[in-house]
Amino acid sequence: MSELHKFLFEGLPVRGMLVRLTDSWVEILRRRSTASDAFPPAVRALLGEMSAAAVLMQSNIKFEGSLVMQIFGDGPVKLAVAEVQSDLAFRVTAKVVGEVAPDARLAAMVNAGGKGRCAITLDPKPRGPGQQPYQGVVALHGDGGEPLQKLADVLEHYMLQSEQLDTRLILAANDEVAAGLLIQRLPIEGEGNLAGRRNEDEIGLNEAYNRISHLASTLTADELLTLDAETVLRRLFWEETVRRFPPMTGELGPHFACTCSRERVGAMLKGLGREEVDGVVAEQGRVEVGCDFCGIKYHFDAVDVGELFTLPRDQPPGSTTLN
Repeated sequence: MSELHKFLFEGLPVRGMLVRLTDSWVEILRRRSTASDAFPPAVRALLGEMSAAAVLMQSNIKFEGSLVMQIFGDGPVKLAVAEVQSDLAFRVTAKVVGEVAPDARLAAMVNAGGKGRCAITLDPKPRGPGQQPYQGVVALHGDGGEPLQKLADVLEHYMLQSEQLDTRLILAANDEVAAGLLIQRLPIEGEGNLAGRRNEDEIGLNEAYNRISHLASTLTADELLTLDAETVLRRLFWEETVRRFPPMTGELGPHFACTCSRERVGAMLKGLGREEVDGVVAEQGRVEVGCDFCGIKYHFDAVDVGELFTLPRDQPPGSTTLN
């Protein structure tokens, strides 16, 4: 079962989280495979890392709304998206337009010409009067202009810029597990702020964070994917006093969920107009719309389209067809 673990280091300004997406991640890949729309291996690995990272970031900020992580650029992977709701329901997708080598890294997939970007959007739900989504964007290269090859490096850079907080991310994914470990220096609060200290004043200088971050960086991808949370934390931080909170699992933890529905697809078709939809039915016999996130396909034949564009008071009793 997919799970999220939160923990603190007693007496130190450092917090951490570890996520393991298992059944939920396998379900996403199964749906894509069933729809005969499976992603290449390297893209699946990227989407798995994005899923784990987005869950960690959503949990870290406790945001009421959706967190949307987008990686886009000028490589064969034009766009990769991970979306996580405040209840930790997540979904992912990608748009791939060229060949992707099985061992392709981030730069080759998304940043071939140096135009790749990572955008993090926080969309509040429900929105208050005048409230708009917030978006932060970073390039897929380091301060020296070198292309970054790992998603974790990109997101560490983003966190440093957006929150002025040191962050260490370890991410890994295969076709069975998508996992991530986040270690972060806590923001300065209380007397520290009153004394005029700022979060950015501590960047790279906090000895406790630096020590724990170094320990976290020794975790290998294989260990992250194969070991349970208890074993990972014990091996890494056996000399530290770690206070752990109850794991978040099931509906309270990270889980796959898609917000698509036949009603939403119908509304989209109505937005296209009767003439255009009828033209597709005349040419193909029906309209087929597939969800990019979960792979489910919705079908509308001539009768369905007629009902769609008929006022409710003029409609006969509807059918029970789901899709």
